[in-house]
Amino acid sequence: FRARNFDTRPLLFESLPSTAAEMKYILVTGGVISGIGKGVIASSIGTILKSCGLRVTSIKIDPYLNIDAGTFSPYEHGEVFVLDDGAEVDLDLGNYERFLDVTLHKDNNITTGKIYQHVIERERRGDYLGKTVQVVPHITDAIQDWIERVAKIPVDDDESEPHVCVIELGGTVGDIEGMPFFEAFRQFQFRVGRENFCCLLPLSTGEHKTKPTDRKS
Repeated sequence: FRARNFDTRPLLFESLPSTAAEMKYILVTGGVISGIGKGVIASSIGTILKSCGLRVTSIKIDPYLNIDAGTFSPYEHGEVFVLDDGAEVDLDLGNYERFLDVTLHKDNNITTGKIYQHVIERERRGDYLGKTVQVVPHITDAIQDWIERVAKIPVDDDESEPHVCVIELGGTVGDIEGMPFFEAFRQFQFRVGRENFCCLLPLSTGEHKTKPTDRKS
């Protein structure tokens, strides 16, 4: 893995749990390659952190324009996983639930369709007070707000707020649908503090690729 802007010492804080501790965010992306097992990697990272005594939650981001995975052909996108609340989501969320022994909800799966639907509904209500609604800042802000809100939702039986949120960003850096998300995370590290944010890139070709981290730095 290649990790940037992250110090594990504040993550694995010595006294657990600590109500004063800030949420830690770990972003897993495939960089310039898709379909390399990011879901299993993200789940494994979460499992390791949970074994250290941390409460872990997960978010999967799918940049496609669909609202959810319910209408996908299984030949094109694989199987659909159904959450306890009835949401039809990407199969990676099934990995998260099994690996981490947690119960996730529909908002733990973010799609471009959900984000745009949310922003357009707000615009129709007049929430933006007549401003021109744009990808930056309105879409990117909506992405960041969604992640911060969902990361705090308890997913364990004890109903306690998680310490760490592992986020998987699907697709590749070159996908036009993913660009708002990469820009959102570039901003996100400053919103939550760079000491609370980490980006991990699985290496499958034996060499580092600079393009993914360039887009988020």
